[in-house]
Amino acid sequence: MALRMWASSTANALKLSSAVSKTHLSPAAIFSLSRCFSSVLEGLKYAKSHEWVKHEGGVATIGITDHAQDHLGEVVFVDLPEPGGKVSQGGSFGAVESVKATSDINSPVSGEIVEVNKQLTETPGLVNSSPYENGWMIKVKPASPSELDNLLGPSEYTKFCEEEDAAH
Repeated sequence: MALRMWASSTANALKLSSAVSKTHLSPAAIFSLSRCFSSVLEGLKYAKSHEWVKHEGGVATIGITDHAQDHLGEVVFVDLPEPGGKVSQGGSFGAVESVKATSDINSPVSGEIVEVNKQLTETPGLVNSSPYENGWMIKVKPASPSELDNLLGPSEYTKFCEEEDAAH
């Protein structure tokens, strides 16, 4: 019942025809419909270039957002730097290649790279299936944690994505 109510309210929000909203959708159809909406997690900061950062215990974990991976499509290759290198806020540190395009990955904070997700070499699709957990890219020791103040919170990032998508 809860799934049907969610599907109905989603159909209304998307202004789908009433015939669709009254249809009893299967769980598979509801899951497909829910993939239209990107996840934005609390506790993370977001860059307008669609990277996320989680700062814990003096280390910042960085990856691309669910919104970014959704727009990229199936990720087939991830090019990441070696540990020990430096990154600058807003500067490129690697690239993601998908079936649609190749895109630079920018660092939301400056600092030293202390770890790289080697799993992405063998399984780049983790960026699609688990962008906020297993699909993280690098861990950085921030040079200036105050740079996090320049990033967007979850609600600001959600609004940014909505406006960006509406403009396209």
